[in-house]
Amino acid sequence: MREAQSVQIEARDHVSLMRVSMAPILAILATMVICSVLILWAGVSVVDAYALLFKGAFGSLFALKETFTRSIPLIFTGLAVAVAFRSKFYNIGAEGQLYAGALATVFFGTGLVNLPAYLMLPFLFLVGALAGGILLLVPVLLKTRLKVDEVVTTLLLNFVVLLAVSYLIEGPWRDPMAMGWPQTASIVDAGVLPTLVSKGRLHAGLIVTLLAALLIWLLMRFTVLGYEIRAVGFNAKAAEFSGVNINRTVVITALLSGGLAGMAGTSEVAGLKGYLTLDLSPGFGYTGIAVAMLAQLHPLAIIPAALFLSAVYVGADSMSRAVNIPTYIADVLVGVSVLAILVSVMLTRYRIKWP
Repeated sequence: MREAQSVQIEARDHVSLMRVSMAPILAILATMVICSVLILWAGVSVVDAYALLFKGAFGSLFALKETFTRSIPLIFTGLAVAVAFRSKFYNIGAEGQLYAGALATVFFGTGLVNLPAYLMLPFLFLVGALAGGILLLVPVLLKTRLKVDEVVTTLLLNFVVLLAVSYLIEGPWRDPMAMGWPQTASIVDAGVLPTLVSKGRLHAGLIVTLLAALLIWLLMRFTVLGYEIRAVGFNAKAAEFSGVNINRTVVITALLSGGLAGMAGTSEVAGLKGYLTLDLSPGFGYTGIAVAMLAQLHPLAIIPAALFLSAVYVGADSMSRAVNIPTYIADVLVGVSVLAILVSVMLTRYRIKWP
């Protein structure tokens, strides 16, 4: 008797550019189809719901400004995750690094340092990046020296930083002029990012994110460090055999990743609120993982991926108000999109061989 054959997964000999390009598009379409079940369950027309979501994200100048504003921290955190994941350093702590950057921005920006605006703004982004990088230095040293799993350490550091923020804004850093509201003092006027358009919240942090994405792409594509990062992520043993210092490369990658996430905290404080509160981020650090996966870790693809997820969140708020659908549908869309992109990437590189 012939033995029953099992389903096998084998690597493709060649992966075309068309297949790679279509993977995220098909993943988004699959996400919309899957989430249509939940919309129908809520008793709402799928066409109407998605039309309202699109209108809420792009249907007016105000909606466009909100979508682009929401995408700024997502681009930063998406870049942070993409850079780290490229070297197989799984940074899950972008949320904590964002708050570390915000803490540094408030510490130096509320009067400790007085500089003209053209120097103050770069200085605040610099200290925010340093704070995020230094925070991630602890997990990366634990990984390179003691082989401690960075997923656990970076994730747990998020809660440590959030508790530290809660203590500071409830205690020594609390603004006495805030009418009892737990927040820090406002940063000086020279440290506030200018708005790009009138009557809106869209600020110059968008320009900083676009420059950061371009610089990260140039770094990864045309520099020795970028080659080493990609080599370590692709095959660490082969990279070490060719002369790459694995630990040094991973540490540099982690510092760069944490710095990008810290800059997200600076942009939120200096661009939107002007002070720090515990609800500064509704989960930008975690959503950055979805952004990076949707972009397949490509720095330039981070921009449209962040805009897509930003549109989902902004549009879901509008859709919820119009047809009484829970805003949690946005979280479901993001979660399903991550799973869909993982499956699509797998099918891009591998084929399923049926018996």
